[in-house]
Amino acid sequence: MTSKIKKIGVLTSGGDSPGMNAAVRAVVRSAEFHKIDCFGIYKGYEGLISDDIKKLNARSVKNIVNKGGTILKSARCLDFKTSEGRLKAKQTLDKYEIDSLVVIGGNGSLEGGKIFEEEHGIKFVGIPGTIDNDLAGTRCSLGYDTALNTATEAIDKIRDTAISHHRLFLVEVMGRDAGFIALNTGLAIGAQEILIPEVNMSSENLINSLKRSKSAGKTSTIVVVAEGDKTGDSVFQLANMIEEKLPKYEVRVSVLGHMQRGGSPSCFDRVIGTQMGITAVESLLNGESRVMIGIQNGKINKTDLSKAIKGKSKINKELLRMSKIMNT
Repeated sequence: MTSKIKKIGVLTSGGDSPGMNAAVRAVVRSAEFHKIDCFGIYKGYEGLISDDIKKLNARSVKNIVNKGGTILKSARCLDFKTSEGRLKAKQTLDKYEIDSLVVIGGNGSLEGGKIFEEEHGIKFVGIPGTIDNDLAGTRCSLGYDTALNTATEAIDKIRDTAISHHRLFLVEVMGRDAGFIALNTGLAIGAQEILIPEVNMSSENLINSLKRSKSAGKTSTIVVVAEGDKTGDSVFQLANMIEEKLPKYEVRVSVLGHMQRGGSPSCFDRVIGTQMGITAVESLLNGESRVMIGIQNGKINKTDLSKAIKGKSKINKELLRMSKIMNT
C-alpha cells in the first residue's frame, strides 16, 4: 500500500448516530497504524471554518467504542454551503497540511464533501452515519441497527400500557423521508398498521383496518407512524381524526423523537463502524476518493458518491404484506 496523502482529517456532521465514535476510533487508529497523522475536526464543517481542529492519536480515542453520540460533536453549517465558506475551510486545512477527509454523516454531509473535493481537490471518502438508512449503496447505515433496537424496546413497553388500559397508541418514530425504522419496528412489535412515506395509506383504509381489529376482538392496538407519513397532517391530527370516527377508541400518541439517536451502539454498529473507518483510510491511501463506504451481503463495499447521494435505499414492501398477514 503506497500513500499519496500527507494528513487525514475526520469529522462527524449532521444528526448524530450510534456508532459514529466507533468509526472515528477506527479512522484515527488506522491512520496511526499506517503512520499518517490524523486530525479531529470538531462540530462538523463548522470546525473547518472556525479552525476547531486537534491532532489525535490512538490514546485520544480510547474507551469511546461503546459511547453514543460523537466525541467530535456535530453541527449543521450554513456557511459551508457557500463558496466563500468552503474557501475558508480549504485555507484552514492548508494551515495543517491536511489533504484528505473522512466525513461521517448523512446525505447532505456527504454531498458537501463531494462538492468540496470538486472545488478544492481535498480527497474525500464518506461513511454513511444516519439512523434513517436512506442512502443507496449500503444495506444499512451506521446507527440504523441501534435505532431499530431502541425503538423496538420502547414500543414493547408502550404495548404494556396499551394492553393494561385497552388503548390505541399511535407511536411516531423517526423517518422524515424514509420509512425503514417504522417498517421494521412495526413488524417486530406486531403493529396493526405501519404508516410510511413510501406508501400512501388513506385515512379511510386506516379506519377500516381499525374497525376490523375491533371486530376481531383486539382490545389494544399499536400503529407505528414514520414522521414523514402523509396520512394525516401530523400524528396528533391523525389521533383526533380516529377519535372522531371511532369514538369507542381511547387514543394516545407517543413520539419517540431523539431518543432513537442516542444510547450505546449495538454490537453490529460497533463492528461496521470499525470496518468502515479502516476501509475509509485504506481507500485514501490507495488513491481512491469520492466514494462512500457501505455494507452489502455482509461485506464492506464502496459506492461512487454520486450514486449513493442521488440514489435511495428501497423499502422492502414485502414486509408490509407480511405485517398484514401477522395481524389478521
